[in-house]
Amino acid sequence: MSKSHPQHMRQNAEVHIRLAHVDDATGIAKVHVDTWRTSYQGIVPDDVLVGLSYEQREARWRQGFQGDSDTCIYVAVNDGNEVIGFGNAGAERDGNTDFTGEIYALYVLKSYQGQGIGRRLVQACVQHLFEARHHSLLIWVLADNPARAFYEALGGKVVDEKMLSMGEKELLELAYGWEDMQSLVNGIS
Repeated sequence: MSKSHPQHMRQNAEVHIRLAHVDDATGIAKVHVDTWRTSYQGIVPDDVLVGLSYEQREARWRQGFQGDSDTCIYVAVNDGNEVIGFGNAGAERDGNTDFTGEIYALYVLKSYQGQGIGRRLVQACVQHLFEARHHSLLIWVLADNPARAFYEALGGKVVDEKMLSMGEKELLELAYGWEDMQSLVNGIS
């Protein structure tokens, strides 16, 4: 942690990870839209980013709380109980038989990145997946997203790829996988 960012030190000391509830949907939507706009600028077409709506994302997240019990949503909140990051996980969605668990989304506001919050969110999601009897995990990441180095640092290996249409642009998406989530837990500790 840099001495030139004392505000980040204070933020880091005050961040808590907890299971989300439906009242967090507004904060989750704000983090989702804001992180897309900062993280994917120059990667995702501008019209897609401009078209993002807090209200639409909030409605989708509210629906997400009515999903099955295998799915979890964890939030990182600051001392003011403001959502500053979230992780969402559950059963793998595409029928991959090698990986049974999946982290669907993991986002932390830019001003809070680099403080271990993402690792703590991954840890919470992995714990939930263990309890749901999943032992392997994958997460899809845009190939051009520099944050994919985060998953490499946690020991993830590229195990699949697919093309994704966004606006009028084709984007490569990579799946990082962990055949044994225990290795991921060991990498986080």
